Amino acid sequence: MADAHKLWANKWALITGASAGIGWALAEQLAAGGAHLVLTARRTDRLRKLATDLSSRHGVKTEIFGADLARAEAPGEIQAFTTEKGIEVELLVNNAGFGAFGYTHELAVERMLEMVQVNCSAVVHLTRLFLPAMVARRHGGVLIVASVASFQAVPFISAYAATKAFDLLFAEGVAEEVRPFGVRVCALCPGSTNTEFKDVAHQPDRAFRSAETAEKVARVGLEGLAAGKSCVISGAKNRIMTQAERIAPRRFVTKMAAKMMRSAEP
Repeated sequence: MADAHKLWANKWALITGASAGIGWALAEQLAAGGAHLVLTARRTDRLRKLATDLSSRHGVKTEIFGADLARAEAPGEIQAFTTEKGIEVELLVNNAGFGAFGYTHELAVERMLEMVQVNCSAVVHLTRLFLPAMVARRHGGVLIVASVASFQAVPFISAYAATKAFDLLFAEGVAEEVRPFGVRVCALCPGSTNTEFKDVAHQPDRAFRSAETAEKVARVGLEGLAAGKSCVISGAKNRIMTQAERIAPRRFVTKMAAKMMRSAEP
């Protein structure tokens, strides 16, 4: 599946959270395969730079739209933008998301609720907005960026792990619903990845010692979606870990995760 990214050549892909990390890498790879791009994120300056660069290097069309998915209205505004531009979205990439590290009873409640809005509600809303047209024309794809944290409780990022479990189960369920209509849906589950996530979440370095590159994770996601998989885990170590978690007692797995994630000075 080395040329999986070329599946979307001359078609439009919409990527949320495209201004950095995995979203940026997905945009790079899709543009290299000839896909036209709608890039959304809060930081329009970064989007503009990326869009200009990709158009220049790969000759693809690009559009940018500033959107904060913490706002409940943002998904509808994104769809209205594509409709106004006459863009038929063949691939929706629900990539935007963030985490927050710490004791749940100490984290700002506003931050946690924003996390649920961005990581869960916006994913459902955008998928519901763009999926009907894909089903009607009997082709299209949705890539939802989940996490290896989807497979277990993870103390100190408890709410984040729960949102990603939601994303995984949502993707797997919808994948089977729309498979008969020729539409692909896949959850991409990366482990630790070299992005801005760690700094935004204020997560300790120990959890990122064997981090993968965003480019590798993006490639795995596109290959998994192209192959018709409903879930793909990036990295052999991560795949082994998630399989082992299914065998071990849940409490034991959670205790081990707490030991790894616990701050040196809680």
